[in-house]
Amino acid sequence: RRFGASACAAACALPGTRCGFVNMSSPMAFSMAAGAAAHPVAATLGAPRQPAIVSAAMAASRWPRVAAGWEAGNATSMLAAVAAVAAAQVASGRRRGARRRGAARQAGSSWSGGRNLVGTNTKESSNVPPKDKKIAILGSTGSIGTQTLDICRQHPGLCQPVALAAGKNVRLLLEQVKEWRPLVVACDASVLDELKAGVAALGIPGYAPELLSGQEGQIAVATCKEAKSVVTGIVGCAGLIPTIEAIKAGKDIALANKETLIAGGPVIAPMFEEYGVSMLPVDSEHSAIFQCMQGVPKGGVKKIILTGSGGTFRDMSIEEMKATDPEVLRQRSTTHPNWDMGAKITVDSSTMMNKGLEVIEAHWLYGIDYDNIEVVIHPQSIVHSAIELQDTAVLMQTGWPDMRLPILYALSFPARVPADLPNPRDGRNFDDWWKGQGKDGKLSFSKPDLEKYPCIALAYKAGRRGGTMPAILSAANERAVELLLSKKIDFLEIPGVLEAVMEKAEREGKVVATPTLDDIVEGDRWAREVADVVVQEMRSA
Repeated sequence: RRFGASACAAACALPGTRCGFVNMSSPMAFSMAAGAAAHPVAATLGAPRQPAIVSAAMAASRWPRVAAGWEAGNATSMLAAVAAVAAAQVASGRRRGARRRGAARQAGSSWSGGRNLVGTNTKESSNVPPKDKKIAILGSTGSIGTQTLDICRQHPGLCQPVALAAGKNVRLLLEQVKEWRPLVVACDASVLDELKAGVAALGIPGYAPELLSGQEGQIAVATCKEAKSVVTGIVGCAGLIPTIEAIKAGKDIALANKETLIAGGPVIAPMFEEYGVSMLPVDSEHSAIFQCMQGVPKGGVKKIILTGSGGTFRDMSIEEMKATDPEVLRQRSTTHPNWDMGAKITVDSSTMMNKGLEVIEAHWLYGIDYDNIEVVIHPQSIVHSAIELQDTAVLMQTGWPDMRLPILYALSFPARVPADLPNPRDGRNFDDWWKGQGKDGKLSFSKPDLEKYPCIALAYKAGRRGGTMPAILSAANERAVELLLSKKIDFLEIPGVLEAVMEKAEREGKVVATPTLDDIVEGDRWAREVADVVVQEMRSA
C-alpha cells in the first residue's frame, strides 16, 4: 500500500503467507487480516498512516532489514530485503532436502526396508475431481491402456490423453490418435514408417504430432511437457527407464507396471521425495490396499493380506497337473477364470508369480516388512485385498474383477467420481451380487499350496535377499514366460528355471546389495540371458 502493488505482492509472495488482498479499501482491515495470518511485514503495508500498528508489526517481525526499509521510506531497499528473505527461505528448504537426500544415500541399503511410497506427496482431501487432467499413457494399446481410455470416454472432462506410447499394434494406435489427437505418439521401431503414413492418411487439418519409436519414444511420451500424470501400462521391466524419466520430469505416476518397483525399488523409492511427485497404484490389489488405508493413522497397519484367485489351475492338484498333457497346460495357462488380461500376466496368475511379485511391490509401496505380508487364495476375486490393523480390525475392498475402478481412482484421487462400472463379463451391477444367487454372495479363502505354487516362495526369498535379486527374478520370469509361449519350455518347468537362475546369481556374485540403475539394468540383462542357458542345460542333461 505504501510503495504500490508490486511491493505488496512481493511481501505476500513470501513462503507461508496467507493474508491475501482483503478489503483493500480499508488499510486498517487489511493490516488486521495480515496480522492474523501471522505475517507482520504484510501487516505494515496495510496501515501506512498508523504508527502504532506499524511499530507493533515491526516489533514482531524477524526481518530488521525490511523494517529499516520501511522506516526509511525506501521502496528499493525494502523490496531487496523481501527478496533476500524469500531466497533465504527457499535455500533453507533446498538445504533441508539435500540433507535428506544425502542421508538416504549414506544409508544406502536402508531403502531395502521399504517406504510408504503411496503416502508421499498424496496428502489430498477434496472430493472435487480433476478437470481436463492431462495424462500420458505408456502401453496405450494394451489392457491397461485401452481401459484407461475407456475411463476417459465415460468421464468426459476428467482426463485428456496428450501422449500415447504403444508397441506394434499400429491399427489400434491410429484409431486412438484419430480420437484423441495426442501431441506425442510412439511405437515400436519396426512399425514407425507405418505409423507415420497412417497419421498422414488421417488428413486431420493442422494436426502434426511428434512421432517417435523405441525407448526414445517412450521417454518422450513419459516426459511430455503438457502431461501431469503418466499411466505406466507397459508390461515388464521395459517400463522402468521411462518411469524414472517421468519422475525426473516431475510427473505423478499411476503405476500399473509392477516390475518397475520390483526391479527398480532401490533406485526409484528415494526419487519421490527428491522430485516431489506421487505414485498411486493401478494394480487392483494395491489399489485395494491403498483405498483401505485411507483414514488409517501412521503405524496403524499391522499386516497386508494380498488376495489371489489361484489362477486357472486352482482346482487341480499338483499330481493332476503332472499327469496332464503339457500342451494342455500351456494353453490353459493363458486363460483366467475371472479376469480378462494380457498373456504374460495371465501366465503369472497361473503360476501365482504375479502374487509373489506383488508381495515385493507391497513392501516398497507401503513400507511393510515381508513377515507381515500374507498371500491368500480367494477364488471369487471379489475381495481385492485387505489390511489388518493393530487392533485386529480387518478392512477389505470389494467389487467386480474390473481394472476400471483402480484406474479411475488413481486418475481422480482423492475424489470419488460417480461412475457406472458393471461387471465387464456379463454387464451386471454389483447389486446383483448381494442377492446371493448361484455363485454370488459367497466368499471363501485359503492358504496357497507352496508345492503347487513354488513361485510364491521364490519371490519372498528374492524380496528378503534384496538388492538386484528381485530384478533378476523378475527378468528371468519374463523370459521364462516368453519361452513357454513360444513352446520352448513347459508350464511346470517355469519354477525350476527361476530357481536355477537365482542360484547361479548367488554363485557368480551377481547380486548387488545397494544397486545403481546401471546395476539393475545389467542384472535384468544377465538374468534373461542366463534363463536361456539354464533351459539349454536342462535339455542337455
